[in-house]
Amino acid sequence: MKPGRFKVGIIGAGRVGPVIGRALQIVGHEVIGITRSSKPERNDAAEAILGAPFVEAEEACEADLVLIAIPDDQIQPLVDGLAKLGCFRPGQIVMHTSGAHGIRVLDSAQAAGALPIALHPAMTFTGTSIDVDRLQMCPAAITSTAVALPIASAIALEIGLEPRVVEEEDRTLYHGALAHGANHLVTLVTQAVEMLDRAGVENPALYIRPLLNAALDRALSEGASGLTGPVRRGDTGTLQAHRRALFEADMPVALETYTDLARATAKMAGEHLLLTENQVSEILASLRPKQG
Repeated sequence: MKPGRFKVGIIGAGRVGPVIGRALQIVGHEVIGITRSSKPERNDAAEAILGAPFVEAEEACEADLVLIAIPDDQIQPLVDGLAKLGCFRPGQIVMHTSGAHGIRVLDSAQAAGALPIALHPAMTFTGTSIDVDRLQMCPAAITSTAVALPIASAIALEIGLEPRVVEEEDRTLYHGALAHGANHLVTLVTQAVEMLDRAGVENPALYIRPLLNAALDRALSEGASGLTGPVRRGDTGTLQAHRRALFEADMPVALETYTDLARATAKMAGEHLLLTENQVSEILASLRPKQG
């Protein structure tokens, strides 16, 4: 190993841990082991990516850098339990990859003298070697103590990430933004594709791709000003017709989503002065459930 290289122990053989571990291997760090997943296919993938032995969590904590990549709600109980077993030591780096948490969930490791780091790449993971290349130039939120911040930044940069500091108190809103944008986009696009399929459009995903790409580009570059469509025009008749069509197509979940997003879009357009107060009121009234 090169000077200054870490021995790395990974807790979590899901989609993220093996990928970050492989990226660390590529730049010269040594992965001494990874804990098993309850899903055999994830263990197979981890073995293919890393080629590292499977170990218990206590053994993973013998490393210089302990990488924790497990579901958000499991992090603090795990760290607290390992701390009670005396698994952490001064100068050791304990780093998790959760977007939802900062370093508070690592308090018990920090109390033992470990350096706490929260590092979250802003991307979705497939859990395959493809993800290693996708880390390059990917933005990553880091939260740490002042002492650990240079180390956190160096680790991120070394594996190709673009680190940005997100303060502890901002982590939940930060992660909510990513979940709202990425996860709900999947919901929205899936429903739109299903609607096109019901309308008899062949290969609906291919058909809608140019429109979605253009809308995403405009939203990112222009914000609310990039809005087009019936809400932006105040076309309440069109909105009502869309909702009727969804009702008749027996797509209640898509109908609910469409209505909720149309309301939110109208309010956003009003806040950005794209619609008058009267126009917003008319749109919201047109989206109310019919009585009787």
